[in-house]
Amino acid sequence: MRQIHFSKYQGTGNDFVMIDNMSGEFDDLKIIDIQSICNRKTGVGADGLILINECQGYDFEVDYYNSDGSKSFCGNGARCSVAFAQSLGLIDDKASFMGIDGPHEAIVRGDIIEIEMKPVDHIASDEDAYVLDTGSPHYIKIQSKEDLDIVEFGKAVRYNSVYAENGINVNLMSVVGENEIKVETYERGVEDETLSCGTGVAACALVHMVKNNMSSGEITVQTKGGQLSVKGMRNNNGGFNNIWLCGPAEKVFDGNISI
Repeated sequence: MRQIHFSKYQGTGNDFVMIDNMSGEFDDLKIIDIQSICNRKTGVGADGLILINECQGYDFEVDYYNSDGSKSFCGNGARCSVAFAQSLGLIDDKASFMGIDGPHEAIVRGDIIEIEMKPVDHIASDEDAYVLDTGSPHYIKIQSKEDLDIVEFGKAVRYNSVYAENGINVNLMSVVGENEIKVETYERGVEDETLSCGTGVAACALVHMVKNNMSSGEITVQTKGGQLSVKGMRNNNGGFNNIWLCGPAEKVFDGNISI
């Protein structure tokens, strides 16, 4: 048995166990350990676990694991990582970090953490459904009435013959106003609804901009865990550059766990 010191962070209800691994002490953390720590009944409980690693040429690396131990990029997790890195004294009010999908920039504006997302080259569409990758793949259905259950619908899409092998995150999006939407997300790797999903929020905001022929702008996004905003700019190829995910990230508590 060994003891791990951690910090619990949350960003609009998306919660994470954060571990300082700049020394490489926890490079040998096993998938079963991650699953155990994230277990809400017998562990700390979280949507994911993040190791903050040393990364040459960058302030740090965000090594993100879903609660089932699978790896992906997580927008809210990245924002919480920036807040955590600042608490460790690794950064001031700006950061350059590496994620599984490549390098990112970040800005700290008080309680608001802004991260630059990867460019989106292509958005596939089929009537009221869209598929795109904002660091993680997302399926988006636009609903005029909020009459679908996100868990039931999410499982049906995520485990169908098209997406079952690699998985996909599933979102239900409804329009609130010209520059405001509401989003519910079923996340692969968690295999359930989460209160918020950063890459899903970004994906839905970009789809909203496409639907409204917006060349640039800022979209307010309501999730069950709180409010985020997404900035983006269309490029000449029909995709988006200069995408920023913005919102709060806060520490919940510190603790120790034995594994």
